[in-house]
Amino acid sequence: MIYITRRERFNAAHKLFREEWSQDKNSEVFGKCSNPNWHGHNYELFVTVKGNVNPETGFVIDLKELRDIVNSRVINKLDHKNVNLDVDFMKGKMASTEVLAIEIFNQLCEPIKERGAILHAIKLYETENNFVEYFGE
Repeated sequence: MIYITRRERFNAAHKLFREEWSQDKNSEVFGKCSNPNWHGHNYELFVTVKGNVNPETGFVIDLKELRDIVNSRVINKLDHKNVNLDVDFMKGKMASTEVLAIEIFNQLCEPIKERGAILHAIKLYETENNFVEYFGE
C-alpha cells in the first residue's frame, strides 16, 4: 500500500451563523466569523489517495486524472465562490472548515474509487495556523 497526495488551492468566502439564532448569539458563538458581510480565506486542499501500484503504469492513480476529478468536483465549484450561497454540495450545511472537509471527501470518494484507488484523507487548511483532516467515517 502506498499513499500519494495532490495539493490544490482555492479562495472562497463564507460566514458561520445559524438563522434561528439572533445576531448577538451568532456573534457570541462564532465571533468575527459570523460577520453579516462575509469573510474569506485562501484555502489549501490536500487530497491523499492510497492503493497498490499498478505494475504496468507504476501509478496508484494517474495524477492528471486525480487533478481533473478534484478540479471538476470541488475546486471549480468553490474557487472565488461564497460557500454558503454558491456551492451545491454545501446547501443547507454549516460552512465550517470541518463540514467543508467532510463534504469535499464525499464529493471525491466515489470518482477516485472508480479509478481503482481509495481516498485516504482530506486535509484542508483554512489559514496557515488552522486546518482539519478527515479520513472518512
